[in-house]
Amino acid sequence: MVLSERLVMISDANSSEDLDNLGSRSASLEEQEPKHQGPVWQQGQLVELEITDLSPKGDGVGRWGEGQRVVFVPNTVTGDRILARLVWVKPRFAHGQIHQLLQASTHRVRPACIVADKCGGCQWQAVDYAYQLQAKHDQVVQALERIGGFMSPIVDLPLAAPKTLGYRNKVTYPMGFNPTLAKVQAGYYRKGSHQLINLNQCPVQDSAFDPLLANLKQDIQARGWTIYTEQSHQGQVRHLSLRIGRRTGEILITLVVCEGNLPDLDLQAQTWLAEYPGLVGVCLNVNPHRTNRIFGAETICVAGRDYLREEFAGLQFHLRPDTFFQIYTEQAERLVAVIIDQLQLTGKEQVVDLYCGVGTLTLPLAKRVASIVGIEVQEAALQLAQTNAALNQITNTQFALGTAKDCLAQLKFAPDLVVLDPPRKGCHEVVIAQLLMLKPRQIVYISCHPATLARDLARLCATGRYQLRRVQPADFFAQTAHVESVAFFRLY
Repeated sequence: MVLSERLVMISDANSSEDLDNLGSRSASLEEQEPKHQGPVWQQGQLVELEITDLSPKGDGVGRWGEGQRVVFVPNTVTGDRILARLVWVKPRFAHGQIHQLLQASTHRVRPACIVADKCGGCQWQAVDYAYQLQAKHDQVVQALERIGGFMSPIVDLPLAAPKTLGYRNKVTYPMGFNPTLAKVQAGYYRKGSHQLINLNQCPVQDSAFDPLLANLKQDIQARGWTIYTEQSHQGQVRHLSLRIGRRTGEILITLVVCEGNLPDLDLQAQTWLAEYPGLVGVCLNVNPHRTNRIFGAETICVAGRDYLREEFAGLQFHLRPDTFFQIYTEQAERLVAVIIDQLQLTGKEQVVDLYCGVGTLTLPLAKRVASIVGIEVQEAALQLAQTNAALNQITNTQFALGTAKDCLAQLKFAPDLVVLDPPRKGCHEVVIAQLLMLKPRQIVYISCHPATLARDLARLCATGRYQLRRVQPADFFAQTAHVESVAFFRLY
């Protein structure tokens, strides 16, 4: 294990809000950093670097000086030789920006997006796809070894995306107003800031969104609806959200507003429905709070319907604007197929699906087991799960509203199989303890964050009751540093 690789993981873990309470990190920067720091460095300084790795946040990683201090540089690729300007300096590491590309890596490619070096939506458009997959595989392995303490875990190569562009079935753009141009704008923030990069199209989103994005901004401006600003907490329109059924082509438009209604929104919504053939509904979500959360608690259907229809894993689904559904429909289907294949179900199993959402995994599994209980804390998602079960005439499911730990505590049977798909922060430690008491024969853990996955897997295996069989990463987020994984356990 080379020191630079270890520092990449540790530094990133230390800076992640999700890992503030990780507790069992393998080492600290202080323990790993060489004693000799080398020459003094300072903000604004130019340093020559060779990029030797990619961090879990997507930055390139280089080392500088006799002390071999770590420098994180976005928009770089392993193998690049660069002149970097230091923009944020700490005693043991720094963040920099490319000042000059001295020699391009063999893994460097031309980005598909003209603002890829500015927009914070994608980190790896300059990285060739084969190397993206390798980096994601290494990210999962390193997390399991260094955070989870697993020795040589079996981690398969990631399921490659059938399409690396045009795959996103949902986008949510923050809105802005450029006073110089007197234009309403929408896009993604520049990395590490709230500086909006205006977009009229995006190569990673479903191409059906491109004309909508450009035209809706013009319509919002023509209506005179004001744009929300974080600093003053004034203005009406905060975000523009678009969702599409990849198999059905049905589209929902949702405007997230600070409060109340928008003048003549009903008239504009009817105009949009007439103008765009795939559009089935226009919704208004109200979020009055000073918060980074996009959606508020209330969503109102203005015109059409408040859901779209989608086909997934051979089943019919209804999806609303603010309920979670995997961003890459085709890849999610492939991962469901992998899970079903690995479980070798007999049809007699009693199953619990924690964090079940709208039934994305609950319902495909229900067709292959005796019974399944879906547990979900978000009421709107649980209602959709019940609707989706009825749509498909699936009758061997039950759904419970509440937190995972509360619902597990009330469970009246010992499940044969438990499926977990928690949010990015992972499972509450009480949930892990409850699973160890219930002792299901198999556990399947789906995760979008290798670090919290590794932490929770270590807790599951700590007593020796469970053995980690294998981990299958899947690329749900091509052109970014994010990776989805599914881990399989069996009672030992």
